[in-house]
Amino acid sequence: MERVNLMKALLLVLAAAALAGCASRESSNVYKSSEAQREQTVRFGTVESVREVQIQGQRSQVGTVGGGVVGGIAGSTVGHGRGSAVGAVLGGIAGGVAGTAIEEGVTRKTGLEITVKLDNGDLRAIVQEADTPFKPGQRVRLVSSGGVTRVTP
Repeated sequence: MERVNLMKALLLVLAAAALAGCASRESSNVYKSSEAQREQTVRFGTVESVREVQIQGQRSQVGTVGGGVVGGIAGSTVGHGRGSAVGAVLGGIAGGVAGTAIEEGVTRKTGLEITVKLDNGDLRAIVQEADTPFKPGQRVRLVSSGGVTRVTP
């Protein structure tokens, strides 16, 4: 019975981490609903350079709590009485640490640091998800609103 609960908790953690990985704000193609129907400033320029970078994954409480639950359940199966309680606590701590690391790894994304020379001569560097390819010499648009800038072809 406890093994079934452990599997359910593990599946819950994995599902939550997978769903968290689907929500992307770093893409030039994804807008939050609050960004719809807002005027944006558009500037034009030429890509100077493109560099691949890593966009750090999320570290919410989902991974920590989920990992802690799984670790606590697994740890409670060790020993009897006090040994079981100690195992649950240690398993919960280890599971929380592991859950946080797993969530960050699952939600980490490959990004691009795109340096653009604007038509007025200014240089801008923008980091965004690597879902649209760019190359030096390519003409692009910088679309900005509320402190968020996207590079689009």
